[in-house]
Amino acid sequence: MKRVFLTALAAAALFTATAASGATANAEPFARPSRFSAQDMTAFADARIAALKAGLQLKPEQEKNWPALEAALRDNAKARIARIEEWREKAPPTLENDPIGALQRRAQAMTARAGELDKLAIAAKPLYDSLDDAQKRRFGALVRAAIAEHGHRMRGMMGRGGFGAGVE
Repeated sequence: MKRVFLTALAAAALFTATAASGATANAEPFARPSRFSAQDMTAFADARIAALKAGLQLKPEQEKNWPALEAALRDNAKARIARIEEWREKAPPTLENDPIGALQRRAQAMTARAGELDKLAIAAKPLYDSLDDAQKRRFGALVRAAIAEHGHRMRGMMGRGGFGAGVE
């Protein structure tokens, strides 16, 4: 399991270093970073899920509860990626040019996100209940990283910023 975690961590570090060096070598000062593709976002989601599993160091009797959580995490990631792709295609209203539309879109996104998180909590409960105290301590930080939206960091990469423009 340590190998899976270290592999995922190394892949993320390598990708980050490669992307950063390529972006700084070719970019003019203050240029926006390039967008992550849906394939890139899927790869990062896979790495975060692998890191969660590796970090929990599941015992054989706990493994039976993992597939439900993994499926929920993958569904969560697919929904997040779909929201980002939709946001990119539609260029949503911002607070500056359509404050009511921006607020409505944000409310809809938050409602969808709430439903996804509820499904995730239901899927995670059996596994969480089977964890020992050390695993439970790690679970919070690891699951937070696994479902991270990266909203405040991703907004700059996706185009416009501002209230109502981001995807959650």
